[in-house]
Amino acid sequence: MAKNLLIVESPAKTRTLSRFLGKDFDILATVGHIRDLPKSKIGIDPENNFSPEYIVIKGKEKVIRDLKKAAKNAKTVFLAPDPDREGEAIAWHVANSIKKGIKADIVRVAFNEITKPAVTEAIANPREINMNLVNAQQARRVLDRIVGYTVSPFLWSTVARNLSAGRVQSVALRLIAEREEAVNAFKPQEYWQVQAELGTKKKDKFTARLYKIDGMTVVTPNGSGKNKISISSEQEVKGYIKELEKAEYVVSDVKSSHKTKKASAPFITSTLQQEAFKKHGFSAKQTMSTAQKLYEGIEIGKEGPVGLITYMRTDSTRISNEALKAVRSYISKTFGKEYLPSKPVQYGKKKSAQDAHEAIRPTYMNLPPDKVKKRLTPQQFKLYSLIWNRFVASQMSPAKFDVETVLIDAARFKFRAAAERIAFDGFLKIYHEEKEPDENGNGINGVDSLPPLKVNDQLKLFALNPSQSFTKPPPRFSEAMLVKELEADGIGRPSTYATIISTLKDRKYVEMEQRKLKPTELGTAVSKILVQSFPDLFDVGFTAEMERELDSIEEGSDDWVEVVSEFYEPFMETIGELKGKQKEIKASMEEKTDIKCEKCGSPMVIKWGRNGRFLACSAYPECKSTKPLPEEEARSKTDQKCEKCGSPMVIKTGRFGRFMACSAYPDCKNTKAITLGIKCPRKDCSGEIIEKQTKARRLFYGCSNYPKCDYASWDMPAKIECPVCHHPFMVLKVSKAKGEYYRCPECKHQMDKSSTEEKTVA
Repeated sequence: MAKNLLIVESPAKTRTLSRFLGKDFDILATVGHIRDLPKSKIGIDPENNFSPEYIVIKGKEKVIRDLKKAAKNAKTVFLAPDPDREGEAIAWHVANSIKKGIKADIVRVAFNEITKPAVTEAIANPREINMNLVNAQQARRVLDRIVGYTVSPFLWSTVARNLSAGRVQSVALRLIAEREEAVNAFKPQEYWQVQAELGTKKKDKFTARLYKIDGMTVVTPNGSGKNKISISSEQEVKGYIKELEKAEYVVSDVKSSHKTKKASAPFITSTLQQEAFKKHGFSAKQTMSTAQKLYEGIEIGKEGPVGLITYMRTDSTRISNEALKAVRSYISKTFGKEYLPSKPVQYGKKKSAQDAHEAIRPTYMNLPPDKVKKRLTPQQFKLYSLIWNRFVASQMSPAKFDVETVLIDAARFKFRAAAERIAFDGFLKIYHEEKEPDENGNGINGVDSLPPLKVNDQLKLFALNPSQSFTKPPPRFSEAMLVKELEADGIGRPSTYATIISTLKDRKYVEMEQRKLKPTELGTAVSKILVQSFPDLFDVGFTAEMERELDSIEEGSDDWVEVVSEFYEPFMETIGELKGKQKEIKASMEEKTDIKCEKCGSPMVIKWGRNGRFLACSAYPECKSTKPLPEEEARSKTDQKCEKCGSPMVIKTGRFGRFMACSAYPDCKNTKAITLGIKCPRKDCSGEIIEKQTKARRLFYGCSNYPKCDYASWDMPAKIECPVCHHPFMVLKVSKAKGEYYRCPECKHQMDKSSTEEKTVA
């Protein structure tokens, strides 16, 4: 008897789905896309309605053969790639690749969660491939290809070879680069705040903050304006202190109020990436890859693989009626009826939300995180717990607070003290949302209670505590902040945020510094050239409008060929205008120096290369002499000598990362890995620890005797002996709470990095 064939994207889904569909189905995976545009050329015909030239992706020939073979013997072919634009495009490519010569019906099915009810319902209600979704994906792919294959060669001719530009990534790079400009241009302003330690007749002490002077509110310099004042110098604050020391302190107002706080909506893609970064330091890429595994299925004992969450690429906070019933029942049984609102909590949706899928939520309310913890990796457990707690909290009663505010008069000054007490914890019983500090590092601080106070109470002054502060520059983007900014500006879509950030990192246009995104010199140069040369193309508003047009294609309101054509014609006009200016633009990127070429005596200029700036002879091509910049040359020097010629070894950067090379190059071409001068800790191993890179270019540290010795560490070893167990080195660690610190790999003793003396980290 003929079986049905179900085709999915990921092999990880096949075992989970086989539990629900049984022996009547064969399940095969495409392992992502099977066809794409060729890499060797643009692969688009502008003269023929931008017709794409799709070819089979290298290595996918066998996948297509297996799909065709299975489809020939199938009763019905169900196409079940992911339920989004990319998934719809994959389904369309698969259908076109296998339909020739088969009699089986080819239909599309999509499910938001991999559970038996969702899968069986999808199988029972198949549909045709949605060509609006396919065309929206196709339009995005064509636009990205036009930009990438046209702008990238422009970068080669003006900055350096092998650079690349992306339609959306370049706008994200612009945001990061412009924020860096603001950081560098920022000039801190001094300001002062005053705290008063006050007490009642019963000697109950509390602290109040200077709130007003002559009726004007005391604010930071950035908050100055009408009826506002900033204390800007020590001299000024000392004058106020003299007055305040003589003043009488009298309670002028006491207010008691109540407030409620509603839980945040369940996660969508962007908010999940933001919160996972803030709570656990996960990159957007880490978050999405971990969520993918939770969605596709995790082995849960005898039950086999179980899809623990709904589809993780969504911009909707909508929840199905079945899920609402399940979570409300769980809340009532677990926490009590007082934690359950009288009716389900509804959350509004953004105008730009596609609302195609539900919010990200657990699929089974009988599988709380603690029940499956043993089956999950630490990273999976953290993310699953985050999704679970946020979803449950979103349907719980609001938290209630009692707020007491006291105003105190002191001559022409007014102080303010406030206390906030939780009257009913509500959703806070299970979930607290992380807040990032503002640009001045301010979070939310408060006290739980104040002593009993009433109007006209006389207070005693115990101390006045002035404190000096300086305004801080706007913060660099963390990954969470950048995702939030991209979403607010309408740049990209849920499926693209993680890719945008990882692409910028891979291209070495940005780097991480204290968990923030900072443009490299190369990234800054690329952004500058792109913005100057293509001001409209890489404008935030233009890119957001293009996203809206792609959405309108998906909705069937716009024709994809027309959208691409309207973009293409003015874009190519700009390219044509720039072709005659490439030498001029390239020259503008060069900087003259007073350094003379060691070979011909001509002045050297600073040029750009794939790995950053360097010095080159201005007499090129007659003289091809190059050398590092003086500061780079100083940083690159080592105390090691070349084993072949005795010249000093220097540190250089190549396509596979940093390495040591002889300074006598090209006469001596000796190279070797960078050693840290630390012996391998493995017993009887004579190797040293050296810098290495994974295939994904992630830095790690391993033994020079590999493969005989497989010692490796993600953490950078430092030549510091552990003061507790005397292990020969410690490793550098970074955490959100502690910053940078050293930890012994043997006894786990910790020391603060910034201290010159031993200091145990709390």
